[in-house]
Order: sequence, then structure tokens, then C-alpha cells
Amino acid sequence: MPKSVFYSFHFDNDVFRVQQVRNMGALDGNPPVTANEWESIKRKGAAAVQNWIQDNMAYKKCAIVLIGTQTHERPWVQYEIKKAWNDGRGVLGVYIHNLNCPKNGKCRQGINPFSQFKIGTTNMSYIVPCYDPTPTDAYNSIKSNIDLWVDDAIRIRGLYSGTAS
Repeated sequence: MPKSVFYSFHFDNDVFRVQQVRNMGALDGNPPVTANEWESIKRKGAAAVQNWIQDNMAYKKCAIVLIGTQTHERPWVQYEIKKAWNDGRGVLGVYIHNLNCPKNGKCRQGINPFSQFKIGTTNMSYIVPCYDPTPTDAYNSIKSNIDLWVDDAIRIRGLYSGTAS
């Protein structure tokens, strides 16, 4: 049975790459929303977005940040990272720049979004793993390994008691 995870990503830039990861079937992720649904949620304000995140993150074992070029800049991705960690979930990153987007092709590798946070005095990027799939076959690299990456992220989270700040 696939593990239940929450996907965090920059919707506008990366939704097509993210759909490829969702469609691999290796994991059971939060249900996708359309651009119209996401805009509708955002128009209702920050509390509505936080409620949506809370509802979709509930009962998930791990949050996977799918990292594109601008993911580290996105305020809701930052919120999701802190929330997942502080709620005791495993957290990991997967660079998706080498997955082909039908609109934009491949993109530049993004900045590690975990470098913005600390767990105690340690930079979160030293704790949370970020995986960079093989550039020649990123899709199969992710598909073959993502289940193991989630297990590792859950194990790592169990080693730390501090909160993300």
C-alpha cells in the first residue's frame, strides 16, 4: 500500500512536473487542485489557505517538497515546511528541474528551501535530505527511489525533537 504524503511545490511554475511525480503511483499524495480551485482558496485569505493545508496535511506521514527554480521563495511552501516539521512529519526535498514540462521544458535547479530554517542551532538543510535525481532519467530515478526517500525522511525526523524556526 502506498505511503500517504503531502506534496509542497510552487503551483504556477511546477504543476506539470509535479503531476508527473503524482502519476508515478509510488505514493498516495494529497489530491491535486486545479489552478481555479487554488486561486479560489487563496482569494478567501490566509486563514483559508492555512485550513486547506491543515486539512490536506492531516494524517500524512511525510511532506515532500518538489523543488523547482523558485520554490524556496514561495511563502506557502515555507509555511508547509515549518508546519510539517513542527507537527512531527518526515520532510524531504526532491529537485524536479530535470523533469520535462510540456510548456517550459526543463528548468534551472532551485535553491535548497530548507536552508532558510534552523532546528535548534543547526541549519535545516543539514538535517533534511534533498535528492537530485539523475539528469538523464529523472523520472525513473524518482519513481525507483521515492518510497525509500520517504522512509528515510520519517526515520530522520524521529531523531530530532526541535522545532523549525
